[in-house]
Amino acid sequence: MPWLSSQLVDALLLAGVVVAAVTGVASILAGTASDAWVFWTHGIAGVVLVGALAAKLARVRHRLTGSWNWTVRVSVALTVVAVLALASGLAWTLGVVEQVGPFTLLVLHAYVGIALLPVFLVHLHSRFRTPTAQDATRRNALKLSATLVVGAVAWRASRLLGPARRFTGSTERGSDDGNRFPVTSWVADDPEPVDVDDWTLSVTGRVDSPLDLDERTVLGDATLDHDTSRVVLDCTSGWYSEHDWRGVRVADLLDAADADPDADWVRFTSITGYRWSLPREEAERALLATHADDDRLSHGHGYPLRLVAPGRRGFQWVKWIDSVEVRDRADPAQWVVTLISGFD
Repeated sequence: MPWLSSQLVDALLLAGVVVAAVTGVASILAGTASDAWVFWTHGIAGVVLVGALAAKLARVRHRLTGSWNWTVRVSVALTVVAVLALASGLAWTLGVVEQVGPFTLLVLHAYVGIALLPVFLVHLHSRFRTPTAQDATRRNALKLSATLVVGAVAWRASRLLGPARRFTGSTERGSDDGNRFPVTSWVADDPEPVDVDDWTLSVTGRVDSPLDLDERTVLGDATLDHDTSRVVLDCTSGWYSEHDWRGVRVADLLDAADADPDADWVRFTSITGYRWSLPREEAERALLATHADDDRLSHGHGYPLRLVAPGRRGFQWVKWIDSVEVRDRADPAQWVVTLISGFD
C-alpha cells in the first residue's frame, strides 16, 4: 500500500512547486538574516518534491510503454525539466558543482526552474486530480506532517554535508581582498569604462540645493562625510564577499543638497540607465563607495561610484552611479529597467 494516495501525491507536487516558485522569487530580494526562512522553505520544498516526484514516477512509469499522446509527451518533458531543477539545486547545496561555463550552477537552477513553470501548468490542466473526501483523514494528515519533517531533516543534513554557506546559500569569494571578488552585472549592463573627466554625480529631485559633483569633489571635499562601512555584498548568482567599503554617506549628500524631509524615497541611477530606489531611512544608512578595502573600485565593480546598501542583494547595489534623486515615491519602472538597461 503506498504511503500516500495518488491524489495526495499530486496535491503535494502542486503545493511543492508553488512554494518553491514563490520562495525562489522571494529569495531575490531576501538579504537580511530575518529572511532566512525564505531559503529554508525553498530548500525543504525541493527535498519534499524529490520524494513526491519519485512516488509519482513509480506510479505512472507503465505509461511509457504505450503510445505517446500529447499528454504523455508533456509529462515526459515535465519530468526531465523537474529532475534537472531538483538535481541542480541539490548539486549546488552539496557543492558538487559550482560553475558551469560562465554561469554558476545556482543561476542555471533558477533558469531551469523558470522553464519548468509553463510546462507544469500545461500538465496540471490535463492531469491534476483533487484529493477526495476519503483523503481527509487524521492518518493522512499525520503522514503529510511526517513527510514535511523528513524533508526538513534531509534538507538540514544536506546543508551540513555541503560547503560552508551563508543563509542565502552563497559561498564566500574574495573577502577583504580589494577588487579581487567576482565581477557580475545584471542582464545587459556592460558599459565602457567611465571617463571621469566627463563624469559628474548629480543630486536632484526634492532638494532645495541641487548638486553636481565631479570625482575630485566626491573623493576629497571636506564638506562631505567620508566614511567606512563593513558590509557583506551577497550576489543572487551564489557568492558573497565582505569588505570595508569607503565612500560618501548618502545622508551627507542629502544634507548638502537640503533634501525635503517629507520626501520618502531616494533613487540611484547608473550611466547605463539601470536604477533602484530605497526608502529614505534606509538610503540614509547607505554609502556611495569609491573604495573596496584599500583599492579604488575597478571598472567592473562600479568605478567611479557604486551603491553599498546593507541587507540588499547585489543586483540592488547600483554600479557606475551618476545620479541620486530624492522622490516622493518609489520607482515601479525600475523592475522593467533592470531587464532593458545596457541595451543600445
